[in-house]
Amino acid sequence: MADETVRLIRVRSAKTGCKFQRQCLHAKKKLKDTWRRPRGLTSKQRRQYKAKGAHPQGGYNAPVAVRGMHPSGYFEVLVYTPSDLEGLDAAVQAVRIGGSVGNKKRADIQQRALEAGLKVLNAKDLAPAAAPETEAEEAESDE
Repeated sequence: MADETVRLIRVRSAKTGCKFQRQCLHAKKKLKDTWRRPRGLTSKQRRQYKAKGAHPQGGYNAPVAVRGMHPSGYFEVLVYTPSDLEGLDAAVQAVRIGGSVGNKKRADIQQRALEAGLKVLNAKDLAPAAAPETEAEEAESDE
């Protein structure tokens, strides 16, 4: 990955500290923490007083080169079947396996992605776990 891309990802992550808060969010418990544009005639937030919170504007966007990119430096591709892996570029794209995919198909997708050199962002260890033997079973096996 190019040094410039790494630098831009760092710039993007540095900007994420700003969270846009709805007007009077602190005053009313029933309001959800989602942005709503202030529309009141005398609203201080609408008139953009500094102490009343920032508005979402174009300057808060990520740089175009890294917009939509995962922090690891890859563009995510959502995969549900092993055939979805065909035609993906391992240098630019990474795989995220869908949440509704079962363990059997997940193992197949992870194996094919490994063979193709693709990075799996939500890989799981699918090796069957060995059952731990208890002391009673060990005593029976010794006799």
